Amino acid sequence: MSQYLLSIYQPDGPAPAPEIFEPIMRDLEALNRELKAAGAWVFAAGLHPAESATVLRPQGGEVLITDGPFTEGKEHLGGFTVIEAEDLDAALGWARKLASATTLPVEVRPFQH
Repeated sequence: MSQYLLSIYQPDGPAPAPEIFEPIMRDLEALNRELKAAGAWVFAAGLHPAESATVLRPQGGEVLITDGPFTEGKEHLGGFTVIEAEDLDAALGWARKLASATTLPVEVRPFQH
C-alpha cells in the first residue's frame, strides 16, 4: 500500500454560512468514518486561514521570516487527508469522494518511498 496526500484547496474569504458549512462537515465526517472502516485513513486536518501562515526563506546566509502565505492567490490549502491506497486509481476514488463531500478541488499526490 502507498500513501497519498489529498490536498483540499479553498477560496480565500470568510467561511461559508452555517446552512452551507454544516452539511459539508457532516459529509466530511461520514467520509472519514468510511476511510477508517476501510483501513485507508492515516491522518486528516483542517488549517487556519492562509493569512495566519508564516514563511521562512533562506537568503544570503540568513533566514528571513515573513507573515502571510507563501504565494499570493485566490485559493490556498485549506486542509488535507493522508490515506493508504493500493494504487493511484484507488486514491483517486477516495479523492473523488472527498471533492464531493467538501465541494472543493482536491489534489492527489503520492508520497515518496
